[in-house]
Amino acid sequence: MYFESHRLTWQAYHRLADIHDFFDYLAKTYPDICSVEIIGYSLQKRPLKILKISNGQASNPSIWIDGGMHAREWISPAAVTYIANQIVENWEDLPTHMRNITWYIHAVANPDGYEYSHTTDRLWRKNMRSHGRQCPGVDLNRNFGYKWGGRGTSANPCSQTYRGTKAFSEPEAFYISKFISSFPKDTFKAYLSFHCYGQYILYPWGYDYLDTADMPDLDLVARQAGTSIAKSSGVKYTVGASANTLYPAAGGSDDWAKGIAEIKYSYTIEMGDTGRYGFILPACYIESNGKDAYTVVDTITRAITMGKNSRRRRKLKFRSG
Repeated sequence: MYFESHRLTWQAYHRLADIHDFFDYLAKTYPDICSVEIIGYSLQKRPLKILKISNGQASNPSIWIDGGMHAREWISPAAVTYIANQIVENWEDLPTHMRNITWYIHAVANPDGYEYSHTTDRLWRKNMRSHGRQCPGVDLNRNFGYKWGGRGTSANPCSQTYRGTKAFSEPEAFYISKFISSFPKDTFKAYLSFHCYGQYILYPWGYDYLDTADMPDLDLVARQAGTSIAKSSGVKYTVGASANTLYPAAGGSDDWAKGIAEIKYSYTIEMGDTGRYGFILPACYIESNGKDAYTVVDTITRAITMGKNSRRRRKLKFRSG
């Protein structure tokens, strides 16, 4: 089926079908740079669909972006699809550092919970794992297999931070890890997971209160992104290690990306606002949050490509000497 248009407007929150149709539309309309892949299926057999954007250069570094891991955080898929739209629709005018990246974008990592938050419980957080007569759901951002089961998690299925029965017990988390792990270790240079709310740019570690002095690059780039947002939109983002800055949360996706997948720039970005509306953020704030999210992505991409170019220059200098 060919989609002549899509329904996403970034003036309203959209259901899963609209978001997936948008990805299909991009793949059909821009086949030279876009393709769609289903990396697995959720508990309720909804596709875990990703959009790949690439100019086809094999030497490109790759960036993973996901959203919607927590069902009620509607601004997250909206901001992630905004980023995808900006990259694709403005492709010819993008700076080189944005075009020379292979993008993997997973806008709704928790499709079952996301749909449930639209149809039944607006503040639903977890996936839809059944526990018999007990409360349903697992917190996907406590289910990743790095320091799983530690601080900031619960063994109680009724808890909002229930971690599951074991690491990667949930297909939604497992298939993200499987897909990223299917590539050579050095493929992905950034892992960006968009959440809400609070306006934070967070980096590992989240599993415990730790000295993060060994992560100056992550801190520097995050602060650059925060400064760029403040200059462009006036919005203030707080920067720091997850546990130290917000709260401990073992089994998080960014800790796994850093600790196991060895992705250098691993961040959780908590979008706006700071609490006036919280999870029930009106749709009129989608575009402004999308712009701030894009600023984060642009800043991190600059850091990756500048680092790549500086390494290339060092190699050439060494060879010429």
